[in-house]
Amino acid sequence: MSKNVAVILAGGNGSRFGQDLPKQFLKVAGKKVIEHTIDVFEHNDLIDEIAVVTRSEFIADVEQLVVNNHYGKVRKILVGGKERYHSSLSAINAYTDDTDNLIFHDAVRPLVNNRIINDCIDALQKYDAIDVAIPVADTIIQVDKTDCINTIPTRSLLRSGQTPQCFKRGTIHKAYEIALQDPNFVTTDDCGVVRKYMPDTPVFVVKGEVFNMKITYKEDLFLVDKLFQLKSQEGSQDALTEKTREQLNGKVLVVFGGSYGIGADVVRLAKECGAKVYPYSRSLNGVDVGQIEQVEKALREVSEKEGKIDYVANTAGILVKEALSSMEYKRIQQSVSVNMLGIINVAKASYPYLAQTKGSLLAYTSSSYTRGRMMYSIYSATKAAVVNLVQALAEEWSNDHIRINCINPERTKTPMRVSNFGNEPEDTLLKSETVAVASLNTITSEFTGEVIDVKRKLNTSVL
Repeated sequence: MSKNVAVILAGGNGSRFGQDLPKQFLKVAGKKVIEHTIDVFEHNDLIDEIAVVTRSEFIADVEQLVVNNHYGKVRKILVGGKERYHSSLSAINAYTDDTDNLIFHDAVRPLVNNRIINDCIDALQKYDAIDVAIPVADTIIQVDKTDCINTIPTRSLLRSGQTPQCFKRGTIHKAYEIALQDPNFVTTDDCGVVRKYMPDTPVFVVKGEVFNMKITYKEDLFLVDKLFQLKSQEGSQDALTEKTREQLNGKVLVVFGGSYGIGADVVRLAKECGAKVYPYSRSLNGVDVGQIEQVEKALREVSEKEGKIDYVANTAGILVKEALSSMEYKRIQQSVSVNMLGIINVAKASYPYLAQTKGSLLAYTSSSYTRGRMMYSIYSATKAAVVNLVQALAEEWSNDHIRINCINPERTKTPMRVSNFGNEPEDTLLKSETVAVASLNTITSEFTGEVIDVKRKLNTSVL
């Protein structure tokens, strides 16, 4: 039976990067670049197997990464060669079934996403060779030997190539078999080999993404780090998945801010799935997340009664829409205490319980975290802090196998929003239950350190 095999090409030596350590082993956004890349393919449902190709002196390092991250799909760690095509050939020769799909991807493109991968695999049902590319933004000129313009190609027909590059194993194997007989063989990528030596084989182009950039120079590492800060996933919000329902059944969930709005819906839906749910809030039982002693006491009570805590969610928050210059200092302190110190307290107090169960913590941010907004200065600042905390703790807690993620809902109809904005058109707001569904699907998921977008679905039907 044919397989979808992701081949992670990690054989670069970092010469253009100016570092002794190859760039794929440098850290960005809390993990080594290659870890981010493998993570995407490890968690893609269509990928059956992963092969990593690296230099011989880094085989042990990759083996350690596989063990530390519990990568279940990494089945081969192969030695590459001096040139990029040597690494491709190493993977091609490691497989023998010509119907297998080989999906070659640069280890230093850590921001590839599931949409690109899925589109490539779908295209392989019709084509034997696939490239990924984006339209060029600038006019491209071709110059002569005197650096004068020779021609200006039509920009609409030009693309900037990326990876993955994907092939039926039989196709790419045959292309290289022919190419290696050419004494003048030179190549920079695998699609070029197919295009030159098997010209009758069409190479279909899947649409890439601007952010699927390759780390080549030091400046690129800085840009990728910033892109990771803005990176988010779409939350599954249509309904609770069957996996979520199974995972919640019999589990113990603590919800801070569970008396109304999103928190109350999280409590209700989790109970319907058979979870043992314990809600806490200032109005419900006098628990203020800004007070570490109260948070610790609440978690201790649950643990003593149930013997464990599997999941913790902190939906507690305060929105003060007011200019900083006129805001009372008491309200500033309260906002910082609940919105920022609150998640710090919940995270710190939850750690020993979640480490025991290899559990999950869920936090909440706002779309204003990406850029401070007038009249929301304190709120925006605290929500940006929440995202940074989640990303940092995802790294700190990785060896303890605690997952931590952050929900980023669009404007949602909750009592807190109504008190600040009054009655707004229903079709402009998310329902709190929609956010709660995405929350429970996330808290039971396998990923960590992610910002999960929950967006209102627009009605695109034609009247």
